[in-house]
Amino acid sequence: MLAALCEVAQGRERANIIVAVNGQGDYRTIQEAIDSVPAGNVEPVIILVRNGEYNEKVFIQKSYISMVGENRDSTRIVLDVLREEWHKQGSGSDWGAGVVNIDTGVTDITFANLTIYNNYGWKHGVFNKHQFAIRGAGTRIMLLHCNVMSDGGDAVSLWNKQNGMYYHADCYFEGWVDFVCPRGWCYITNSRFFGHNKSASLWHDGSGNKNQKFVITDSYFDGVPGFPLGRHHRDGQFYLVNCTFSSNMADKPIYLPVESPNAREWVWGQRHYYHGCKREGGDFAWFADNLHTAEHSPELAGITAQWTFDGQWDPESNMPSVLPFAYLPTPKRRAKEIEKKSIRLTWVPGRNAIAHKVFFGTSTEPQYQAQTVTAAFEPGPLSARTIYYWRVDTVTEDGDVPGELWSFTTK
Repeated sequence: MLAALCEVAQGRERANIIVAVNGQGDYRTIQEAIDSVPAGNVEPVIILVRNGEYNEKVFIQKSYISMVGENRDSTRIVLDVLREEWHKQGSGSDWGAGVVNIDTGVTDITFANLTIYNNYGWKHGVFNKHQFAIRGAGTRIMLLHCNVMSDGGDAVSLWNKQNGMYYHADCYFEGWVDFVCPRGWCYITNSRFFGHNKSASLWHDGSGNKNQKFVITDSYFDGVPGFPLGRHHRDGQFYLVNCTFSSNMADKPIYLPVESPNAREWVWGQRHYYHGCKREGGDFAWFADNLHTAEHSPELAGITAQWTFDGQWDPESNMPSVLPFAYLPTPKRRAKEIEKKSIRLTWVPGRNAIAHKVFFGTSTEPQYQAQTVTAAFEPGPLSARTIYYWRVDTVTEDGDVPGELWSFTTK
């Protein structure tokens, strides 16, 4: 069946199904494309969504699907959905209360290079209520290079508290109260957050297992003047590593909202850990480095996605080639203390790559070095205490796709 789907996909795109709102694809709607995937699917399926605005509610009840936009800002899934209105219609559950809805038991879903936006507030003037952009109960769900926004609270609500595992990289999140609020395990890196409220941006429910944690690395937080960082009504565990907070962030630690009727005393105590975090305009004492106080005193180098998920899942070791450009560099962006001998640069290839052009050097405009068909390059011996810059342009049958400028510093 998947072979047939591959034959349907048009052009030289590496995709199984192509959606185009203008009719120049296999389907006009995202839901039609999802519905065409065989029941019980266990093979990776790439659905490429062409640029356009898709005003539809999306239901995902099949696994191993990557939904990939043509352009992060121009491929948009937009709908106005208010949770309480959905309940008034007699649904009896949250199934359908979001713009994107992921069913229980679904696994291995990836959203990449697109925008998901619940615009109920903008259309109706109601902002500080539940307006899910994504509402789901699956596991092993990834957001890569996406914008996920809501005009209300709980924009990204992935709520499988038993075995939910979520990985998000290079994303932009925006919303009102608790707009990024995972249950279970969640790892976010190299992302930006903007909060419109004075309750909280982050929320975590880790009450299903003492090891469940919410880890955010190398990310930037902003919001309205006086926005607080986070809160949680139940047991949760936060790690923020090398994050930057804007001067708008309030001097208020992550807290238990005791005034809420849903609040439950933290059985495992206060577990909020920080390393290398900075605030523009001056730091606050509550986010001083304290990794050593966490259980087992984890080392900084050990705080990875695989560690976050307690070894149950290592998404970075088997990342799908779904984005149009090279990504997930090793060494990672702005890495420090890299060994200067025998270094090997690696990356995840762009989706349509037939080769890679590598640029490398000590200038922010690195020199061309080589073209390779493998996603790896060895630059040879390097100098100590030096910043190196590099990028990888993806060679496709339709031309080159420029890559992001990356850097690392040697020991």
